[in-house]
Amino acid sequence: MKLLVINGPNLNFLGIREKSVYGTQDYDYLLHMIAQKGQEKGCTIEVFQSNHEGAIIDRIQDAYFDGTEGIVINPGAYTHYSYAIRDALASITVPKVEVHISNIMEREEFRKVSVTAPACDKQIYGQGLEGYLMGIDFILDFFSKVVEK
Repeated sequence: MKLLVINGPNLNFLGIREKSVYGTQDYDYLLHMIAQKGQEKGCTIEVFQSNHEGAIIDRIQDAYFDGTEGIVINPGAYTHYSYAIRDALASITVPKVEVHISNIMEREEFRKVSVTAPACDKQIYGQGLEGYLMGIDFILDFFSKVVEK
């Protein structure tokens, strides 16, 4: 199984920015967590991060052609206004999970609105970095249920 984790703007600054909101673990720690999860589950997980909207859209579109079977995405601030990323997500039919480290429902009003979540199968927020692993598990469970049918 081939999965893709996409991280949007500023996620490469984990452990640096707003530690009280996003925690003290750095981006390398997140990468290690995801790699370890892939090894445990026997799947390939590519992680892509960009601070640029177009690069994120290009990677989502590339996923259509490269055999990606599921996407976990944290669009960062693009969550709240990028209809272009939303449209790219809606263009592909693999299972998709939107993840947010913080509890977006307990933060500023603008963070409570996600234009990208409707193009995903699930939204996970407020679970810290563990939310990524939960998103991966959701996709793997989705496929295990398809196989059972």
